[in-house]
Amino acid sequence: MDMDLAAQLAKGVAQLHLELPPQAEPRLLEYLALLQKWNRTYNLTAIREASRMVSHHLLDCLAIMPHVTASTVLDVGSGAGLPGIPLALAAPTVQVTLLESSHKKAAFLQQAKAELKLDNVTVACERSETWQPGRFEMVISRAFSELAEFVAAAGRHVAPGGLLAAMKGVYPDEEIARLPQDWCLRAAIPLTVPGLDAQRHLLLLERS
Repeated sequence: MDMDLAAQLAKGVAQLHLELPPQAEPRLLEYLALLQKWNRTYNLTAIREASRMVSHHLLDCLAIMPHVTASTVLDVGSGAGLPGIPLALAAPTVQVTLLESSHKKAAFLQQAKAELKLDNVTVACERSETWQPGRFEMVISRAFSELAEFVAAAGRHVAPGGLLAAMKGVYPDEEIARLPQDWCLRAAIPLTVPGLDAQRHLLLLERS
C-alpha cells in the first residue's frame, strides 16, 4: 500500500470529521488501485494520477457521507463506481445498487464487488429509463449533466418520501429553475472537499 496515499486519505477523512469502519481506508485504496489498473484499458476516468484520484474521487464522494441517511441507495450512471463504491465501503449497513448501462463499466463494477468482497453492493447493467427494480430511499448521481434529465431518468426509482441526490459543482441556478413541477429542491448543501479547490454542492430533491 502506498503510504503517501494512505496518509493523504487519512488526513482527508479526518478533515471531513468522518468515523469510518475498520479496514475502510485500506479497502478504499484497494479500489483505487483496481480503478487505475482497469483504467489503462477501459478508460473509466480522465484522472490518471493516484493522488488526484484520492481527492477528486474518494474524498469528493466521502464528503456527502453525513447527508446519506438512507438504508437503500441507488447510484445511477455509476460509471467507475462513484459515488456508490466509496459509500458502500464507508457504510457497510447501507445496501447500494450500482446502475450502469455500459457493459465494459459494469464488468469493472462486478470485478470490484468481487475483489473488495462488497456484500452490500448489487450491480445492474441496465438503462435507468427502462430498468424495473424496487424503489430506493435515496437515488444519487455524480454524472448526470442536467437536473431535469436526472429527474426524468431516475425519479421513478425513488421510494415514497425518498430523495434524489445530485452531486454538482457550482450551484446550478438555471438547472434548478428548469426542474419539473412535481419535484422541488429540499436542500442545497455546500461541500468542502479536502485537496479540491473547486465548488461542490449536494442537491437533495423531493417530490412536490
